Amino acid sequence: MEKTANTQQTAIKAKQIVIGLDNSFVDVTTQQRKKIVAGFALENKIIYGRAFDIIKIKSGTIVNLYEIESIQKNVDNIIIYEIKSTSKEGINERFEKYFFALTTAELLVAQNLGNNFKFLFLNTLTHEHLELSLKEIFAKAKGIYPTWSIQF
Repeated sequence: MEKTANTQQTAIKAKQIVIGLDNSFVDVTTQQRKKIVAGFALENKIIYGRAFDIIKIKSGTIVNLYEIESIQKNVDNIIIYEIKSTSKEGINERFEKYFFALTTAELLVAQNLGNNFKFLFLNTLTHEHLELSLKEIFAKAKGIYPTWSIQF
């Protein structure tokens, strides 16, 4: 599904805010993304397509994101994040009543990576943010509405 210009601008702004809040987050290049996917695959941790936005490297860990072997050796020290951002007013720090989409790719990656994957919810207006695992999202959910998005 193609992102709208406004959605892309919010996503770019969200990455910048996240990195500003915590410099252990890394906005990876296309080349680094490919190496991360390959390094994780060697550890039987599958990442589908573009099912993540940013990564976080655990404190004290040095990883060369251009070397598959370095990534493979440090898989347990790398957390993959999908950012769910909003620029809506009235969203509190617990993101109550926040409605968002979860793609099948994101769901599968979160299930496969377990502790190596988190969702980061960010309000680009207030900079309020919340990190949750897939299990925590399901525990917090007040409703789940499955849909199919189809493009011709």
